[in-house]
Amino acid sequence: MLKYKVLFIFLFTFSFVFSQSRQELEKRKLQNEKDISYTNELIKKTEKNKNDTFNKLLLINSKITNRERLIKDMNSEIVLLNSNIETQYDLINSLNKDYENLKNEYAKVILFYYKNRSHYDRIMFILASSDVNTAFKRIKYLQQYSDYRTNQANKLLETKAEIEKQVAELESMKSEKQQLLKDQQNEANELRKEKEDQNKIIQNLENQKTELRKKLDKQIQLANELQREIEKVIAEELAKANKKGPNVFQLTPEEKKLADNFANNKKKLPWPTERGVVTGHFGENPHPVLKGIMVRNDGIDISTTDGSYIRSVFDGVVTRVFVIPGAHTTVIIRHGNYLSVYSNLSEVFVKQGDKVKTKQSIGKIFTDDDKSVLQFQIWKENVKLNPQDWLATSKNE
Repeated sequence: MLKYKVLFIFLFTFSFVFSQSRQELEKRKLQNEKDISYTNELIKKTEKNKNDTFNKLLLINSKITNRERLIKDMNSEIVLLNSNIETQYDLINSLNKDYENLKNEYAKVILFYYKNRSHYDRIMFILASSDVNTAFKRIKYLQQYSDYRTNQANKLLETKAEIEKQVAELESMKSEKQQLLKDQQNEANELRKEKEDQNKIIQNLENQKTELRKKLDKQIQLANELQREIEKVIAEELAKANKKGPNVFQLTPEEKKLADNFANNKKKLPWPTERGVVTGHFGENPHPVLKGIMVRNDGIDISTTDGSYIRSVFDGVVTRVFVIPGAHTTVIIRHGNYLSVYSNLSEVFVKQGDKVKTKQSIGKIFTDDDKSVLQFQIWKENVKLNPQDWLATSKNE
């Protein structure tokens, strides 16, 4: 019985960990599938504009990234299933061994009972006692023997039922694994097609290098202008906050609490768009067409649907609203000593000094040639942070 308890405790613990890990993988898988589906919607819109192939390339790149993540998560899920299947086999083998032992023991009990089945023999066994005390002990022995025989029979039935249950679970897991392998192969085929599309677009864009270089120069100019304005706002905020050290905000108790809450929500902040996919990543990234050229991104680019509302990722106060020609309207919201920046808005619903709540709409995205891209940044004082380290995995959170 102790072996049973240890085995089932191990199985329960392993199953719990397996379930938790698989739930997380399933959650990511679902989000990746949603992102791929949404990216397909955005790609269809770019096809209306035959000249906007560069934006289509960015969307396909994003879809490929999500597809690769999906395949990777599927592989992790298969590894988990394999591990659980092996554990299930071990349990079933152990239960089968115990079942055989119980059968052998029960067979001996039945044989003994058969040899001593006569009611007369049992009575004589009791009457042959030398005294009343011995007779009482013999009666108790016969009762205990009968109970033991019944318990052995029950154990056999319970063990058999448990084996059947574990075998059914094993078959279910094997079936899930087969379906997962099939799905993974389908995703791999889709990935191959997407990479073929990617290569075709890159080849077409190779003939537009001069135009792409001009667009990149303009993009860099606007990005630098935006960064200078953001840094100017932060410097002014630092000056107003009576800084206690170089580049450090001196926070009121209320601001300190807000900043702590913001920090505690790392990896859990809601997305600034209800729907969207990342088409530009934080830091320095190679240009998708112009070889040898690195492009700096101080935040992330989120491609979304035209007319989408942009929302605050956390409670805070609107620090600044300003316009840069070509980059449209930018809103900066302060969350203690953290700041979130939302650029490329066509309309703004807030003004400097307004208090905003988490997920409150602050404006609408600007759309140009069926392209709607939010430039989103997060800063801690004057240090740029990677927004993808702060946003929740699921856009519904």
